[in-house]
Amino acid sequence: MATFDAIADIALRIDDYALDGLERAVSSEFTRFSTVIRLRGGGEDGVGEDVSYAPEAHQSLQAAGPVLPLAGDWTIASFSDHLTTLDLWPEPPMSEAFVHYRLWAYESAALDLALRQSGIPLSEALGREARPVNFVVSMRLGEPPTFAPVARILERYPTTRFKLDATKDWTQTLADEIRATGLLDSIDLKGLYEGTVVDQGADPGLYRMVAETFPQAWIEDPRLNDETDPILEPHRHRITWDANIHAVSDIEGLPFAPRMVNVKPSRLGPLRELMRAYDYCTERNIGMYSGGQFEIGPGRGHIQYLASLFHPDTPNDVAPGGYNDVEPPDGLPASPLAPQPAAIGFRWGEWSDR
Repeated sequence: MATFDAIADIALRIDDYALDGLERAVSSEFTRFSTVIRLRGGGEDGVGEDVSYAPEAHQSLQAAGPVLPLAGDWTIASFSDHLTTLDLWPEPPMSEAFVHYRLWAYESAALDLALRQSGIPLSEALGREARPVNFVVSMRLGEPPTFAPVARILERYPTTRFKLDATKDWTQTLADEIRATGLLDSIDLKGLYEGTVVDQGADPGLYRMVAETFPQAWIEDPRLNDETDPILEPHRHRITWDANIHAVSDIEGLPFAPRMVNVKPSRLGPLRELMRAYDYCTERNIGMYSGGQFEIGPGRGHIQYLASLFHPDTPNDVAPGGYNDVEPPDGLPASPLAPQPAAIGFRWGEWSDR
């Protein structure tokens, strides 16, 4: 049975919904905004998080209010189909990627509500056990890049493992410092992004340094061209993909068969396609890990929960949010993250009782 079929027919009653704005100042240069979608019905509520990066996307959504025709009796499948007939955007999305992010917010909220109304947790609905989740801390190293951000975390949490964004300003000295920790699981080259603040061109010198200095690390999202492909060809067994994976067809269309891909729930968007990706990779023995979108609400728990069910042992970019603080606080859990599913619904950790 396809994984989506296990949840497709779960009954869902929606009476109304609310939109709650969240924000978190990460640094003097960056404040993260998101919107919690709270669907309500039958004395329960279900939560999802819109992780679109543009503040304007959240401002326009919250200003418009709960105007969508969502009330009624549905199943997970019929509600998902209904969403595709609606315009979820009071103002046009500033990025095509945001379309899936918002779909994910509504569909994850619907899944949470339907499960809570049925009185069961997601793990039971899918017939899977929530297991401890390996996680890495994902970060850039500043401009100019230095070892200091890694050192700050290791001072308090010395066993932390990392996924780092390599940029053109990395030096061999910096790379050697990172290698000496023995704690790097993956390098993100950000070669597939265009028109964003994290764009990173295809630098043959950087690619060669990364491939040779970190022979055990996964190499995510290289931009392959006539200069870089020959450098990375001997390392194809550890190349993985993220930014270009929006559907199973994107995995099928990769330049060569992957051993690992980033199955990012918000990037795939609809639950049906996310579950299809889990099935596709499992059937073909393609490893999976999950990536975050700097969630500051229930969305972080959602991706931790899914990682615990489908790929708990891989380098999941789902670290607790405190690791992203400039000064990580005391008391953060270490990897692997102990299972924290709510007794019912699709919630995990601190959002279990909200």
